[in-house]
Amino acid sequence: MSEAPRMGFIGLGHMGSAMAMNLANAGPLTVWNRSTAKTVALKRAGARVAASSDDLFASCDVIILMLSDGEAIDAVLDRSSSRFSTRVTGRVIVHMGTTSPDYSLSLECDIRAAGGAYVEAPVSGSRKPAEAGQLVAMLAGDPAAVAAARACLAPMCKSSITCGAVPKALLMKLAVNILLLATVTGLMESLHFAERGGLDLDQVVQVLAASQMASDISRLKAPKLVQGDFSAHATIADVLKNGRLISQAARSGGVASPVLDVCRDLYEETLALGHGDLDMIAVVKAIEARTDQNRKA
Repeated sequence: MSEAPRMGFIGLGHMGSAMAMNLANAGPLTVWNRSTAKTVALKRAGARVAASSDDLFASCDVIILMLSDGEAIDAVLDRSSSRFSTRVTGRVIVHMGTTSPDYSLSLECDIRAAGGAYVEAPVSGSRKPAEAGQLVAMLAGDPAAVAAARACLAPMCKSSITCGAVPKALLMKLAVNILLLATVTGLMESLHFAERGGLDLDQVVQVLAASQMASDISRLKAPKLVQGDFSAHATIADVLKNGRLISQAARSGGVASPVLDVCRDLYEETLALGHGDLDMIAVVKAIEARTDQNRKA
C-alpha cells in the first residue's frame, strides 16, 4: 500500500477553520495561517503548525487552499516570483475557495507549467455543513490529481463529484449558487409577505416544512429568521462576492441571468445597509426597506 500523502491546509477563515478541524481529527495535518491565533484550536486537535508558509510547502505533498480570492492565492503561492516554482513543483495544489473560472484556468496553466498538479475543488455548503463534514465538493483537473485530492477531502465532504476539466468545477459551483441565491431570497420574501400580512410565522414555517417546497435550506433558514438569529453561516458579503462572480461569468458567456440580477441587487442593498457580516437571511432587511419606502410614497 502506498504511503498516504502529507497534507497541508492554508486559509483558516469562517469555513476553512471548520474544514481543517475535520482533517486534523482524521489524521496528520500541517496548517499555516497569517494570524497564528487561528491555529491554536487546530494545534490542540493534533495538527502541526508550520513555522512559515515555506515550511508548509516544503513538508507537504497535497496543499489545500481555502482562501478568499485570487489575490490571496497568488500571495500565498508567491506566483509572481521564482519561489512559485519551488512551492508547486511535484505537489498537488487543491483550490477549494471560490474565484472566477478564468482565474482558475490561468492558475492551472501556471502550476502545470511549473511541474505541479492542480485541482479545483469548490464546495457547496456553509459553516454548519463544514463543521459536520457534510460539504459537497465539485472536482476538476487531471484525473490522477483529482483522485489524490478526493481521498484527502473525505473527512470534510459527504460527496465529491468529478465535473471534468478545469474550470468546470467552478462553473458548477456558480450554477448551484444561482439556485441558492434564488431559494433564500424567495424564502425571505415569502416570510416577509406573511409577516406584514399578519400571519403567524411559526405556522408559516410549519406549512413550508410539510409542503413540497421543503428543503434543507428552508428547514434551516426559515426558523433562523423567525428566531431573529442573524449569526452567520454564510455572510451577506461572501454571498454577494459569489453573486458578482456569477454575473461576471454570465456576461462573459453571453448568458441571461434575470433572476440572479434581481437577487444580486437585493444583496447589494443589504450590504449598503451595513449588514455585510450577517447571515444571508439578512437580505430580508433590504426587502423590508423597500416595503417601508413604498408605504411612505
